[in-house]
Amino acid sequence: MDIRAQISMVFHLDKCIGCHTCSIACKNLWTDRKGAEYMWWNNVETKPGTGYPHKWEDQEEYKGGWVKIGKRVELKGAGKFRGLKNIFHNPHLPVLDDYYEPWTYKYDDLISSPEGNDQPTARPISLVTGEHIEIKAGPNWDDDLGGSELYAKNDPNFAALSKKEQEDMFNLQRLVMMYLPRICNHCLNPACAAACPSGAIYKRGEDGVVLINQEQCRAWRMCVTACPYKKTFYNWHTGKSEKCILCYPRIEVGEIPACMHSCVGRIRYLGVLLYDAEKIEKLVHLENDQLIEGQRDAIVDPFDLKIIEAARANGIHDAMIEAAQKSPVYRWVKEWKIALPLHAEYRTLPMLFYVPPLLPIMGNVTEGLYNNQNKTYFTSIEQSRLPIKYLAELFGVGNEGLIRSVLKKLMAVRLHRRSLEVGDMTPEFAEGSLKEAGLTASEAEEIYKLTSLCTF
Repeated sequence: MDIRAQISMVFHLDKCIGCHTCSIACKNLWTDRKGAEYMWWNNVETKPGTGYPHKWEDQEEYKGGWVKIGKRVELKGAGKFRGLKNIFHNPHLPVLDDYYEPWTYKYDDLISSPEGNDQPTARPISLVTGEHIEIKAGPNWDDDLGGSELYAKNDPNFAALSKKEQEDMFNLQRLVMMYLPRICNHCLNPACAAACPSGAIYKRGEDGVVLINQEQCRAWRMCVTACPYKKTFYNWHTGKSEKCILCYPRIEVGEIPACMHSCVGRIRYLGVLLYDAEKIEKLVHLENDQLIEGQRDAIVDPFDLKIIEAARANGIHDAMIEAAQKSPVYRWVKEWKIALPLHAEYRTLPMLFYVPPLLPIMGNVTEGLYNNQNKTYFTSIEQSRLPIKYLAELFGVGNEGLIRSVLKKLMAVRLHRRSLEVGDMTPEFAEGSLKEAGLTASEAEEIYKLTSLCTF
């Protein structure tokens, strides 16, 4: 065994209100600098939507992540041979227009314009060139209904949905959206690190945070291509690549990351996971439908005495082991199997997990009406305004059964608490839903409490 520690996070999407406070906190702390104006190490996307940068999930265009070819796993668009071929011209890099051209407003015109009959205005100017620009995009251009069909219908995840299923999502009575906060996933198998010709990207041994050595970086930008989540950025002023550092200076002094500290919805959970690094090579060679369960298997029990002994032998401090034992992330990911990675098919083994949104599901659906009057607990899940097939593309590598299992657990917890607080259903009904979802009443209470109180 090769037991290592990883600081990880869970985002509970049922609680995200899309306020972007996390993004602003990160921007003010880390990327409020020349050359970083367009960077959002933390961003919140509205789904369905194309995201930031534009259509980042389309790996046929951007060539990010790893791909399994026969018995080999290799970088999709970088590496020794592909990287050498594209070293002076890389056609798979996102350009500034794929992000957006950052701007401010010429506020001085409001107070320095000469007297006249016309009201002066503050025209937008580029933060890159200083010239006047017409604003055509932004980091959250899909936000809510701002992008509407013009952007939402270009969501790459729609490829798995039929034309009718896509059209149904845009009918007024079924109109739906969800928020997807994103930061660097600090992966166990980071494609950015493997693609870097300079060897500037490394994974810290003490906590698994992936960092870019600014002195060693030579701006080849292969990391930008290789990251399938497009969470490494090129600073045009310094000529270096940058990315989220998981606020490790804050963590080292006992503070939580800025995005989590500022989160209004309290959707973020921070915790330590212990994993067996010896399993990674075998894990990345699994078939797509086995990747998520394989990643769970690589995460080990922090209470197991053999695991503890192996962790200590590897230099992991007792404080980290204790943190892993108290970790809410371990409970969401390993014990309850409710939190899932984003696009595990990229084979980077992301260590940021999401609790999929249950959305407004209230009970059984009969002739278009919601009710809780019969014994079919989960019919409403199949009738969800956000199709299971769509969520499966995001969080289940296309496995709809995996998403159903998670949604049933979330729904069963709601039914359980509703039976206690509202009393409009019998205890037997709630117990039946828990049994069908594979939960006990005590587990439902623990999930409810951890959902209500975001801890770290």
